[in-house]
Amino acid sequence: MSEWAAKRFWTDVSVVEDGDGFGIRLDGRSVKTPAKSALIVPSREMAEAVAAEWDVVDEKIDPEVMPFTRSANAAIDKVSVQFDAVAEMLAAYGGSDLLCYRADTPTELVDRQRAGWDPLLAWAEDTFGARLVPTEGIMPIEQDSQAISAVRAPLFAATAFELTALHDLIALSGSLVLGLAVTQRQLSAQAAWDLSRVDENWQIEQWGEDEDARQAVEIKRSAFFHAEKFYRMA
Repeated sequence: MSEWAAKRFWTDVSVVEDGDGFGIRLDGRSVKTPAKSALIVPSREMAEAVAAEWDVVDEKIDPEVMPFTRSANAAIDKVSVQFDAVAEMLAAYGGSDLLCYRADTPTELVDRQRAGWDPLLAWAEDTFGARLVPTEGIMPIEQDSQAISAVRAPLFAATAFELTALHDLIALSGSLVLGLAVTQRQLSAQAAWDLSRVDENWQIEQWGEDEDARQAVEIKRSAFFHAEKFYRMA
């Protein structure tokens, strides 16, 4: 029997302690991941969020409207089994961090980037000992290897659930520094998202934004905010 059947088959949803974590029961039966592992999450708060998604299912199960379930599944089925590869992939953002690649014109955009991004690079140096150097243009530069080692260390110290959240925080913003700043409570999700959008928002001010682009951005923004919540619950 798979809990990922097409239609709802249960009447009761509950949260129970299960080993070192918390599981979700549907009429007393354990929810499984798509890979058939037990869906055990690290906190009751997260388990309650997952359970709430199952509790509001009407008839058909739609994973697209179950973000906490999806993230928990990803942590168990994907991230935990290839943790080092995921961490290495995210660490690579440190070498090409959004905050390090600056415009040389116009002056207004240059000033916005400097005002928003320089304090975060200073924070990364103070917090992790990682001095990342900014440059103008899009040509890649090689960052100091010790700086990269320092800023990547928190990724390998994370749990699989935390790394799952970090994946979206970093990939959606294009910045390892911004992702870490959210997890370290240096920035709110909203502040980090706004800083990741400095270039795009400036372009919108100049040329406007079409509806399709706006909707695509809103989907990414929602996923970014969800990742921050998921990290806190982990």
